[in-house]
Amino acid sequence: MRPTLTALDHLVLTVADIEATIAFYTNALGMAHAPFTVADGTTRHALTFGTMKINLHQRGAEFEPKAQNVQTGSADLCFLTEVPLDQWHEHLAKHGTEIEIGPVPRTGATGPITSLYIRDPDSNLIEISVKT
Repeated sequence: MRPTLTALDHLVLTVADIEATIAFYTNALGMAHAPFTVADGTTRHALTFGTMKINLHQRGAEFEPKAQNVQTGSADLCFLTEVPLDQWHEHLAKHGTEIEIGPVPRTGATGPITSLYIRDPDSNLIEISVKT
């Protein structure tokens, strides 16, 4: 039998400023800040939404093991929502978040989506999408 994967448990973003990242993802995108304690007793930071988790690494103080070429601003992430994109547009404007492109038609993992594109504090590309 060939082994297969079933889901993505978490991903890691290396960021320049953990507090600014937490503020953006909680205020603009509605994620929850989820600090957690690891085996050595130190506190790490994560963002959660639904059953998904993004661990945060501070640039220059990443946890081992880490990606081969760690850098900020290199991620391109797509998040699904059930909230209409016009409501996202209004919400993001209230938070001073500029929409780079959108709404535009795209193709997601399970079919057609319509997306807005924004940038986080590290200039990672963030896509907010609804299934169409």
